Amino acid sequence: MLTKYSPGVIICLRKLSICLGFVFLAFSGFSQEFLFKRNRQKQSIPFKCIKNLMVIPVYVNGKGPFDFVLDTGVGPMIITDPSIIDSLNFSMLRKIKVSGLGIETVEAYVSQSLDVKVGSAAIERIPTAILKEDLFNLSGHLGLKIYGLLGYSFFNSFIVDVRYSENRLIIYEHDAKIKYRGKKIPIQIDNQKPYIMANIELPDSGTVAARFLMDTGASHALSLEMFNGGEFPLPEKNIKANLGMSLSGQIKGSVGRLSKINLGGYLFKDVVAGFPDFKTIADKIDLSKRNGNLGADLLRKFNIQFNYQEGFIYVKPNSLRKTPFEYDMVGMVIYLDQNDYKRLIIGEIDENSPAEKAGLCPYDEIIGVNFKAVETYSLNDLNELFKSKADRSVIFEIYRDKQVFYKVVRLEKRI
Repeated sequence: MLTKYSPGVIICLRKLSICLGFVFLAFSGFSQEFLFKRNRQKQSIPFKCIKNLMVIPVYVNGKGPFDFVLDTGVGPMIITDPSIIDSLNFSMLRKIKVSGLGIETVEAYVSQSLDVKVGSAAIERIPTAILKEDLFNLSGHLGLKIYGLLGYSFFNSFIVDVRYSENRLIIYEHDAKIKYRGKKIPIQIDNQKPYIMANIELPDSGTVAARFLMDTGASHALSLEMFNGGEFPLPEKNIKANLGMSLSGQIKGSVGRLSKINLGGYLFKDVVAGFPDFKTIADKIDLSKRNGNLGADLLRKFNIQFNYQEGFIYVKPNSLRKTPFEYDMVGMVIYLDQNDYKRLIIGEIDENSPAEKAGLCPYDEIIGVNFKAVETYSLNDLNELFKSKADRSVIFEIYRDKQVFYKVVRLEKRI
């Protein structure tokens, strides 16, 4: 629900590629919590930041560690690779529905028998949704084997201090002595997910207040989904693009720049924002409680302390705050082949993009970039290269139809 707001406040955002915030589960919540043993009050846990997503080590039923995405955009834990669980009998588990964008609802299974440990904190019988197969292909898009997503149960159990600038988080018991840093901003926990108000400036509409899902599991900066019961007005300069991944694959829409956004008094300008196809998402998602999705490309510009139980966060800008928002200057999706996670494949290509102009095609295999074997790069490295500098040339070595050849792509600032 968007309301007219007096001029003044604003904030910022950036790239779009993996979006897990569109996952919705028909799941009944439980009150179990993670607990420290032996009166411990806090712990520091390192995380890998890949395409803006936090990846942490998790133990399941005493096995592991397994890499999970730490995701405020999901309620119950989601396991995307059931091979990590011994003797799992799907016939004995209750089925639930998981809806994605662009396909029919798919089935998952509910378990309340798993024990999970993160660092020294453990939880018994954590509410879990188990997918029979990895519909996300998170591993292929992140370049690292991912086994699941961890959300509400973890964030509700502690005060969670996310230090994006240090690639680590610190978790505190709620009765621990903690020094809050930065500015306090209220949040609301609704259906096990955190929501926050921000003020944005729209073409021909002035400054309006909007409600956003805070989604550490979305690698973009901002997704604008509903305005006054319909679609958001597009900026004058925009491009058709693949906005991210859901259960169904690519999310279609447009990308443009939002002139201003203000989050708790912190102002960001010229923010890259996605505008998903309204009819597609309105048919799949209940948009009555939010106007959009605030992702990690914006959130990572702060160090954030989450307190779900008392309904607030503290935010303090970090060294990433002044990094400009840039969008992919190649115009294609790349992912690792799901069979062995070694072959780098081109997915969908944006219309009239530099990749299309250079003659690259879906299902091409990339075997080298700038005369280096593709194995010398991480997907994160390539992601940064593809939005690094307009007019830079990137040379791709391509394998197609049993032939090897080169294609030169000139990076283009498309918005």
